[in-house]
Amino acid sequence: METKFKPKLDHIKLDYKIWLADINGNGILGDGKWRMLKLIAEKGSLKAACDELGYTYRRTWGNIKKIEDFFGFPLLEKHRGGAEGGSMILTEEGRLLVKAFNKFHSNADAMIQKGFRDFINDISDK
Repeated sequence: METKFKPKLDHIKLDYKIWLADINGNGILGDGKWRMLKLIAEKGSLKAACDELGYTYRRTWGNIKKIEDFFGFPLLEKHRGGAEGGSMILTEEGRLLVKAFNKFHSNADAMIQKGFRDFINDISDK
């Protein structure tokens, strides 16, 4: 039996964000900061990563400092440069954090996608 929801099912998409917060509800790490850290690792530059994502340098630097302050150690290692400029890489802990969040996000994505498919099935088959 087709439900009244059927005509709109092709117009529904799943949209969500994942973030981790401290016990007081203050954001620690989420999709945006995770993407930024991955892009810094890829580009070797905070500025290049900010430019690509359209984030301001000052705010991004502040967000990274908040993560570092929460965990109590640096996630980025800066290398001052000459004519070519400096570079920035993730510390060992920064790489570990990104890798762990990648895995966590992948697992959560699979569960959320399944839940979304179940939801669509539930409202389309009644």
